[in-house]
Amino acid sequence: MDIRHELAELRQKLTDWGYRYYVLDDPSVSDYEYDREYRRLEELEAAHPELVTPDSPTQRVGGAPLAAFHAVRHAVPLDSLQDVFSEEELTAFDTRVRGGGKAVYVVEPKIDGLSVALEYADGLFVRGVTRGDGQVGEDVTENLKTIRSIPLKVEGAPRRLIVRGEVFMPKQVFAALNEEREAREEPLLANPRNAAAGSLRQLDPKIAARRRLDIRLFQVLLAEDVPFETDSQALSWLETLRFPVVPYRTASSLDDVIDWIRATGENRDAFPFDIDGAVVKLDDLSLREGLGSTAKFPRWAAAYKYPPEEKPATVLDIIVQVGRTGVLTPKALLSPVRLAGTTVTNATLHNQDNITAKDIRIGDTVIVRKAGEIIPEILSVVPERRPPDAVPYTLPGTCPVCGAPAVRDPDGAAIRCTGAECPAQLLRTLVHFASRDAMDIEHLGPAVVRGLVDTGLVRSPADLYQLTAEQVAQIDRMGDKSAQNLIAAIEKSKQNDLSRLLFAFGIRQVGQRAARLIAERFGSMDAVLDATEEDLCAIPDIGAITARNLRTWCDSGQARHLIGRLKEAGVNMTAAVREPTNLKLAGMTFVLTGTLSEFTRDEAKAAIQARGGRTADSVSKKTTYVVAGEAAGSKLTKAQSLGIPVLTEAELKELLG
Repeated sequence: MDIRHELAELRQKLTDWGYRYYVLDDPSVSDYEYDREYRRLEELEAAHPELVTPDSPTQRVGGAPLAAFHAVRHAVPLDSLQDVFSEEELTAFDTRVRGGGKAVYVVEPKIDGLSVALEYADGLFVRGVTRGDGQVGEDVTENLKTIRSIPLKVEGAPRRLIVRGEVFMPKQVFAALNEEREAREEPLLANPRNAAAGSLRQLDPKIAARRRLDIRLFQVLLAEDVPFETDSQALSWLETLRFPVVPYRTASSLDDVIDWIRATGENRDAFPFDIDGAVVKLDDLSLREGLGSTAKFPRWAAAYKYPPEEKPATVLDIIVQVGRTGVLTPKALLSPVRLAGTTVTNATLHNQDNITAKDIRIGDTVIVRKAGEIIPEILSVVPERRPPDAVPYTLPGTCPVCGAPAVRDPDGAAIRCTGAECPAQLLRTLVHFASRDAMDIEHLGPAVVRGLVDTGLVRSPADLYQLTAEQVAQIDRMGDKSAQNLIAAIEKSKQNDLSRLLFAFGIRQVGQRAARLIAERFGSMDAVLDATEEDLCAIPDIGAITARNLRTWCDSGQARHLIGRLKEAGVNMTAAVREPTNLKLAGMTFVLTGTLSEFTRDEAKAAIQARGGRTADSVSKKTTYVVAGEAAGSKLTKAQSLGIPVLTEAELKELLG
């Protein structure tokens, strides 16, 4: 077969399969078959780069990260809509539009996302721009190409086509992303809209691709030489071109509009995206033109905003859940109440401070709403309906899962389990234990960890050292070779220095530097276990909070059990001995900024620390040197303003000797 013909067939086949999967939600082939054909396309294009076309499925996640987004003036302004907050205001809008005549409306859910314009030239997707201020937006073409439901080529499109849609992060993707961030102890994203906006403005398209955004179109802004009489006709035309279009319906009376808005609000949980209202648009395009626009809004459309529902419920009980980072989170079990389209039976209470401030007790009648239409929360207590026997609630002092002591963060409101082998924290514990800066177990990423946990093979970090290649090979997507590589990496990690093991335990406030200082001071795990808080505080840069956290952890039965099992498995429990002559940088503090060409950042830090120096993340008057690589940023500027000496990479190498 001619190579051009085969490439064209592969691209069309993959495009058709992608349309059925991402737009129609009706996959026609297995993931395996799609991946196989995609791989074939990659191989052919790699062998014949001159034949790669911009509409190829392989071009969705393309080039290098962008330096910045460029401003683009919209060919057609992207207007915002006037909000209405009640059925009375909606009636007034209808009266103004009708003017005593008749009107047909298009009604659709108002997706809570990020508005963009997509531009096509001769059917090829050439540019995507955020709304911005409606007149000027930002060019985010490369990131929009990562959205699988956006066609890169449109058959039958006019010479120039500009359409408008709303980019969103699907609810399930948002929930999974926050789950991953919680496991990494990163701040949770507030809501899907913010997550979508942040993802679309990532300078690296590969990061945007991992966020799995989606889009629904709701307006044809420009279609050269294609006449439309109504908006619904234009939307139907977009569907024939295989665009993903927002669900819509036409309504010929205000009663029909209101009925649809009510039904949509009651069933908003059925949509894959969040909605914060409903859009009502005049269908007839010539009538729209006659009505025109104000300085801010078109007169022919309005956005009905759903009010946050607030309803009473009874606190039946308060339970405590333990998250993957060990935080104890109280949750109120409520009498069932219908809110924002779903039945709510529980609400997060966040922490002890929130419970105390609102004085929430078991048996109380409380006012509940959905924060941001997503997370149920208790607004307040109805004091006059409080039972006489209700008592103030206090979180337990021990973990409800493993029984280990639970202590409050010294710098926050969170109360955490200190258990070294707490089942609730297992995923997070194992991911951190195996990470590069900890035990550095190659091939043991989050997906493999989840497989080991889900199959029951690993219930503690110590179980890693009992695994066999045969057991690991049973995990999904792990073949014999991969299993052998993982077992070899686990075996290799036994030789790590004590400092890595201390850091791998994930003890609060015991970071890499603290772990290294403690390991160097005591030399062995046994000596660390015997050290008092006073002994620990005697180490420079080890404060009272770090000492108390380490001492509390070491005193727990779970920690002693874990350490005992690791010893039996042959894991090293001693620190490397450093020669006194190797401390030429003692007393010096270094800050690294920019990209180094001959070191990784971690290698440079390790080399400095091996010679007695310390590294810091921020520049201060106590900084001895700032090491500046390529594209050094604000840290270099601050060093220059404070008069702190700046070293090049070559000068650092010379200083290190």
